[in-house]
Amino acid sequence: MKRIPIVPTLLVLAAVGVMLRLGLWQLERLLEKQAMLARYEAAQGSGAEVRWPRTAPQTERALYHRARIECRSATGQTMVSGRNARGEAGLAHVVTCQDVEGGQQQVVMGWSRVPAAPVWTGGVVTGWIAPGPRLVADPPLGGLQANAQPDPKDIPNNHLAYAGQWFLFAGAALVIYALALRKRLRGG
Repeated sequence: MKRIPIVPTLLVLAAVGVMLRLGLWQLERLLEKQAMLARYEAAQGSGAEVRWPRTAPQTERALYHRARIECRSATGQTMVSGRNARGEAGLAHVVTCQDVEGGQQQVVMGWSRVPAAPVWTGGVVTGWIAPGPRLVADPPLGGLQANAQPDPKDIPNNHLAYAGQWFLFAGAALVIYALALRKRLRGG
């Protein structure tokens, strides 16, 4: 009679254990992400203005709040794809602002359908702090249309699906190994 191989069995069980742990970790991340998204939605709903963040922890707390920057000069204007407040696709115009504290901040000036760069050399900008961080101007600058307001609902939250995948992988590994063991023990 054939015996169950110890080393391969231990390797499969270790791999299954790792996959189960990864699935549980994704469930933990799901709860963390839900809390983060709730915090962002509360920030956006409050409309409270905060000081522009200078550090990563400050940025995390300030996202989706309103803020104000005094831009001494605006340089390096670029365009990226973006949506306006009505959801139409077009171009978001972005500048680098030298603020009064000597920092450089990204400001999304506004939206247009055409790549023509508007003239805007600086001034006080109010708007929403979006990931990056960048300030999405509200009201828009330089005669542009309003960009879509940054929305925490745009942040993917697919940790439940990832957890399900890891649990499925663990189950599949156990089934495949059980079938292989059965075949081996039967002498096939």
